[in-house]
Amino acid sequence: MANKKGYRRSFGSVRQYRSGRWTASYLAPDGLEHRSPETFETKKEAETWLSQVEADLSRGDWRDPNAGKVAFEEYALQWVKERDLAATTVDLYQQLLKKHILPTFRAWDLDEITPPRVRTWRAERLGTTGPTVVAKAYRLVKAILETAVDDELIRRNPCRIKGAGKESAPERPIATIEQVDAVADAMGLRWRLMVYIAAYGPARPEELAELRRHDVDLELVGVRVRKAAPELTNGKRVLGDTKSEAGKRFIVLPEFLRIELERHLNWYAEKEPDGLLFVGERGAPFRRSTFGRKWRAARSRVGLPANFRFYDLRHTGHTLATRSGATLKDTMVRAGQSSERAAMMYQHSDLDRQREIAGALDARVRAHRRAVQEGSGADLVQDP
Repeated sequence: MANKKGYRRSFGSVRQYRSGRWTASYLAPDGLEHRSPETFETKKEAETWLSQVEADLSRGDWRDPNAGKVAFEEYALQWVKERDLAATTVDLYQQLLKKHILPTFRAWDLDEITPPRVRTWRAERLGTTGPTVVAKAYRLVKAILETAVDDELIRRNPCRIKGAGKESAPERPIATIEQVDAVADAMGLRWRLMVYIAAYGPARPEELAELRRHDVDLELVGVRVRKAAPELTNGKRVLGDTKSEAGKRFIVLPEFLRIELERHLNWYAEKEPDGLLFVGERGAPFRRSTFGRKWRAARSRVGLPANFRFYDLRHTGHTLATRSGATLKDTMVRAGQSSERAAMMYQHSDLDRQREIAGALDARVRAHRRAVQEGSGADLVQDP
């Protein structure tokens, strides 16, 4: 217990306990008396602490010392809920929180998260999972705590590790024309068109999932991308907009795919005018898990490397289009990518140019196939 010996100052007061240690208190702008969170060995140390508080008040930097006593888990879940995020982004954040962040951070209030604790958490994560996932998790923690700073719950963001949020993904593998043909054959008639549009479009998987019969144009030989239906981790697809406005586009396909489009419409697409272009054997939208098993089996059968993802067909399409004469702007239009670079404002890629690119792709693939059939074995994908 404290004795009655106190020392009044112009701001706040200090007081000595019977133990000999000192405490300090002051009346805050919220009208409440606040006491120092710890005791001091000397009166001078207690007065120095009060002087620091007084200086914060004069600068307008004072913060309620109890403001940060908010559970990180509660704050983080509310942070995700309050933001206008795409369903796939919400799904990603929830998975990062569940698997990589909350197992450690749920034990702490916001004001208990310090730079050393953040460094220790990151080091532990790097020891158990890949650096790309850790970078995503670190960026999420940093964003949440930056909002806590804005909300004046903590004074400074404890996430201060330079470069910790940067991802350095390795260069993705590229398939040859022969390999694209081989894996399309290995996937079977129902799925071969999807392989070709992914490679020669190039379309994203979530765009392929939402293509419909009325999106196919047999006269121009192409498909119209209007929407996207990404699949969440729970297996459900969520209909929504494309990744950006640039994603809404007409993809002109190589001429050799005309017969593939006609055959697929006749044999596999849903019959209604707005029916899905790609459905599974039982007539339902394809699932990532089921399709993934087919893809891995086909990939293994044709000798593609084990790290070659279905999404890498899109990277292959970028490369083949560039080698067929497409400019950077052309490939951006085909792939549905947007950019803020000022130089892009002065380049143009219209429908005619897109048809030229598709025609060049058509000629390249046909020439390669003829060369293989004639036994030359020339790899026409490589530039001379």
